[in-house]
Parts: sequence; C-alpha cells; structure tokens
Amino acid sequence: MSEFEAPFPEGVTEPEYELYGRGEHAVDVDPARVFADLSPEDAAYRERARTFALDEVAPVIDDYWDRADYPLQLVKRLGELDLLRDGVQMPGRPEQSRLAAGLVNAELSRVDGSVGTILGVQGGLALRSIMDCGSPEQIERWAGRMADGTLPGAFALTEPTHGSDSVGLQTSATKVEGGWVLNGEKKWIGNGSLGPALGLEALSVVWARDGEGQVRGFAVPQDSEGYSAQTITGKLALRAIWQAHITLRNVFVPDENLLPGANSFKDTSAVLFSTRLSVAWGAVGAAMGAYETAVAYARQREQFGRPLGANQIVNERLARMQSELVQVQLLARHCVALEDKGELTGAQASLAKFTATRTARSIAANARDLLGGNGILVRNRAARIFADVEALHTYEGTETVQALLIGRSITGHSTFTG
Repeated sequence: MSEFEAPFPEGVTEPEYELYGRGEHAVDVDPARVFADLSPEDAAYRERARTFALDEVAPVIDDYWDRADYPLQLVKRLGELDLLRDGVQMPGRPEQSRLAAGLVNAELSRVDGSVGTILGVQGGLALRSIMDCGSPEQIERWAGRMADGTLPGAFALTEPTHGSDSVGLQTSATKVEGGWVLNGEKKWIGNGSLGPALGLEALSVVWARDGEGQVRGFAVPQDSEGYSAQTITGKLALRAIWQAHITLRNVFVPDENLLPGANSFKDTSAVLFSTRLSVAWGAVGAAMGAYETAVAYARQREQFGRPLGANQIVNERLARMQSELVQVQLLARHCVALEDKGELTGAQASLAKFTATRTARSIAANARDLLGGNGILVRNRAARIFADVEALHTYEGTETVQALLIGRSITGHSTFTG
C-alpha cells in the first residue's frame, strides 16, 4: 500500500444508464395514444414481442452485433412465440392481423434492427413466397418449419448488377428433363449463407428468368450442388444478420421445387408490395428506440450540475423528435387500415416507407448527438440504431426509387426510362 493516501473524489465514477425504458426509467413512446385502442389480440402480440425483445434480445444483442454474429437461437424463440410470420395467415395458427404484424416488427426493431430484419426476411419474404406462390405440397413441406424458425429461409432476388433495378435480373433458369438448371449471382440475400456456413437445412427462394424471359420462383435447398454463398463482411449496419453473395453454377432444381404461383415479375412484386409496409413499421420501431434512448439519457445524465433534460435546447430537440415519431406512427397505422380495406396503393406504400425511414434517420441522428461521446458506444443503443437505420433506409427500394414512384403518382409521368 502506498504511504500516500487521499480521498477518492465523489462524482467521478459514471453511473450505469438504463436506456431501454425499463422500470422507473420507462419512456412513453406512444404520446399521442395512436395505439391506445388496440384489440386484445393485437395488444397481446405487441406485448409478447416487447417482452421477448427486452428479456431475450436486449441482454445479448450488443455482443452479436459487435462480432457480426448471427443469433440463431433468437430466431427459434421467435418461432416458438409465433412472432415470425409477419402477418402471413396459416392453417392451424391464430390469425395475426396486419396491425399486429406491424406492431411486432416495430417492437423487435425498437430493440434491434437486425432482429427486425430477420423477421422481414424469414416471414415477410421467404415464408410469404411459399404461402402465396407455392403448391399445397410445398406449403406442407416447408411453411410450418419456416414459421417455427427451424427452417431458415431466404429471398434471393437482388443481383450484384441489379439492385434497385431488380426487374432487370439476369439469373437464368433453363428447362431440362425433370427440372431446371439455374445460373447466376445474387447479392445482399439475408439468411442466404446460413446453410453452407452452419451446416443447417436452409431454403432460398430464387428468382430467375426462364427461356421466354418470364421471372419464375424456385425453392432451392442451400446444400444443392453448385449453390455457393459467401457471407458479406465489413458491414457497418445490421451486423447481427448475415447477408450473402450467392453464386449459382448449374444448380439443378427438380420440377417439384418450381413455385407454381410465381410465373412473372408481377408475382414477385406482389410479395414485395406486401412487405413494403413492414419496412415502414421497422423504421417506426427504430424511431421509437432512438427516441426512448434519448429521453432516458436526458433524464439520467447530469452535466453542469443538473440533468441534461433540464436544458431548454434539449427539451426543444426532444419535442421535435416526439413530433416526428407521432407523425410516422399515425402514417403507418393509417396505411394498415387502407390495406385492410384493399385500398392501399403502391404509391401510398412507397410514401410510408419513404417517410418512415427518413424520419427514423432524423430521430436516430438527433439521439446519437444528444448522447455526446457516449452516443458512439454500441452498449448505449444510439449508435447501433443510427447505423442500422441506414440499411433500413436503403433496402426494399432506396429513398430515390421510392421518390420516383411517389412522383409518378403525382405527375403521371414515369422517369424510370427515357
């Protein structure tokens, strides 16, 4: 022990901040009561998703995100809790309304965008493709296990040279005796490398052009000969879900794996249209999480001898964030009501996605800034949300593409072609 001793100064050690809105630090993320009148069934789905996200995702997700690892056990738990369907109706399972599906997505994304994206890939795209385009035999074979989270599913549409221009896809499907031969590449395919990387049974719904130029859908086991997938590394967003660069070299797919309801790009677009609002709901959830983090921090962090939230400029910024949050909550719920009535247009779905992701970006950036230096630490949520929203803003149609779709509905002129 040193012969020199002096008292350790009080107030030097930083406290642990509770930024997930638990207990006494709870934050009201529905200040305008947009969701105050939920049915008991919808409220139960939301509460189940919220409990799972707080109790099982929040304690581990920082580590998975930091290591860019895939939380496979969380996917299985999502299936066990019936939170993996994204509103896809299935025989023998309880009805899940579109609003319930949106709220589940929002609550998962409120805690982590990677887990919200896993839901969108597994349930919104892969499972929906099987249910909407598959035969009764295919549905019986694959759909239940996808919903249970025991059969990972991927939706392989985007190509290295065709991102926003997905309609221009060039992967080919050549008819041969007893089936089809697929050749081409796909990129940014969520869950597309789980089978090869982890030795699991996994299925990719691959979209390819046949000899007549029509886009067809194929259920391709990821252990098929000629199917190779590399997990894309070096990502700065959505690090806890693996996206793959897939190469298909003379992959034989038997006729029984051709999806009979997928015969043109219109069928592909129908699946995508059904998930566009899901992306908006994911953005609503990210906005809720960022707002919640900022408010909780402003209440607990002390600077200049008082809580951060005791400053006028902080109150003004939080008020602005709250205003933006309520706007996208109202828009998302209204668009679900339109969809329930069969009245939602493509332009309106694009407007929801465009507005929600732009708003989530704004709220996340503000939250990151309000946390100061602490805002760049993964464990403090803001930086992770800030990064993940960048990916959300891009996939399922970039901001620019959505703007062109909205603009076409305004002017009547398409600017996608000269």
